[in-house]
Amino acid sequence: MSDQITLTALKNFPLVQSGDDLCDLISDGLDHAQITLTEGDIIVVAQKIVSKSEGRTVDLNAVTPGSQALQLAGEVQKDPRMVELILSESKSVIRKKPGILIVEHTRGWVMANAGIDASNVASGDGQENVLLLPVDPEKSSRELRNALARRHGCDVAVVISDSFGRPWRVGTTGVAIGAAGLPSLWDRRSESDLFGRELAVTQQAIADEVATAASLLQGQASEGRPVVHLRGLSFIEHATAVHRPASDLIRDISEDLFR
Repeated sequence: MSDQITLTALKNFPLVQSGDDLCDLISDGLDHAQITLTEGDIIVVAQKIVSKSEGRTVDLNAVTPGSQALQLAGEVQKDPRMVELILSESKSVIRKKPGILIVEHTRGWVMANAGIDASNVASGDGQENVLLLPVDPEKSSRELRNALARRHGCDVAVVISDSFGRPWRVGTTGVAIGAAGLPSLWDRRSESDLFGRELAVTQQAIADEVATAASLLQGQASEGRPVVHLRGLSFIEHATAVHRPASDLIRDISEDLFR
């Protein structure tokens, strides 16, 4: 592994609108930061600007809740329109209590409110806008990676990050919901530890670790730094560190001991 990793948040990043080209905006931000992309660099992009660029903003005033949403909203004391959106983005409800709705998202993540929220989402007069997660963040990460590679002439990786809460731990942390160009999950089983013992269960969540590191710079409130450049993380010498998508980090339900 690398001895040093450098992370740089791209400052003064513009507010993203539907249809904006993220490759253009990120390239401008790199220029302003005087960063030249090189082979092996990683660009970490907050989910919200991906969703905004892909037009995933929804006005709650345009949502009509169905009977299931109305009943569930009464149980958890949430806006029925919000509950309708959550259900539309979910496979199943995992846990519920007043103020809390944990679901399995259609993409497989177990999370609060299907990742839908209103923070840092602009609303015009009479609007109550919220933001949904990207339809396919794996595809979004691949497309952004390819666009950056064409623009800058080098092979880079892209991680799309979101903020997740965790069972038994307070607070949120960065998690990868899309990734391209790196081993999101690095299977190190059969390798040896310092004393020659064979590793039997060790799998390293590389994409999540990258997302968490970047979130320290991105922030969770009004920082306005949704893109982070990371340099120094190299897997070239490790034959087992093959490229894998972020979806490989989702534990199969057959191995889930908590549902």
